[in-house]
Amino acid sequence: MVEIADLQLSLVGGGGRVNILRGIDLTVAAGETLSIVGTSGAGKTTLLMAVSGLERATAGSIRVAGFDLGALDEDQLARFRRRHVGIVFQSFHLVPTMTALENAALPLEFAGDPTAAERAATALATVGLGDRLRHYPGELSGGEQQRVALARAFVARPSLLLADEPTGNLDRETGARVMELLFNLQAEQGTTLILVTHDTVLAGRCQRQLRMADGRIFAAGGSPQ
Repeated sequence: MVEIADLQLSLVGGGGRVNILRGIDLTVAAGETLSIVGTSGAGKTTLLMAVSGLERATAGSIRVAGFDLGALDEDQLARFRRRHVGIVFQSFHLVPTMTALENAALPLEFAGDPTAAERAATALATVGLGDRLRHYPGELSGGEQQRVALARAFVARPSLLLADEPTGNLDRETGARVMELLFNLQAEQGTTLILVTHDTVLAGRCQRQLRMADGRIFAAGGSPQ
């Protein structure tokens, strides 16, 4: 599902060039669940953004679901994401002026799916929010907002789900319930999962665990990948 070779990503700012990703090699099989742990600033979120095509690599290559991301223009990348990638962020990223139903339907609406509302309602019911369809994000708790984000991420049945600290803004009990839903949906749909987390217990639920430090990937035991 994911093939990364010598991935490098640098940004240029007022202080000069900053090397964020420093030669990452990584392969993730279809249907695999992979967790990546590491301290803040290790490059974990940047890696997810590169895998989703939201950040452009400086060097190296990324192939996802057979697509060479470096060969796609911005419109092609947007279509690629709509079809193949679901993303769950720490801070939910719901549109505040849209209802739960409208937020969950967004990926399908962008794809021109005439059944978007119906499928979004089903997805929200699956995460236990069938009675919250017309509520706006400001009327929902943090756990409910993240469940809307889960419904939105899974509604188009993506082949790859990227989860960036999905419990970071939730208390432990609410976070545990959200992650139970996430893993249940992943198993049901056979989705490939890359999970970034500080929680080593949560990371241990994935089939494979890696560590990231200083823009490089290491095996859980500490040796380079």
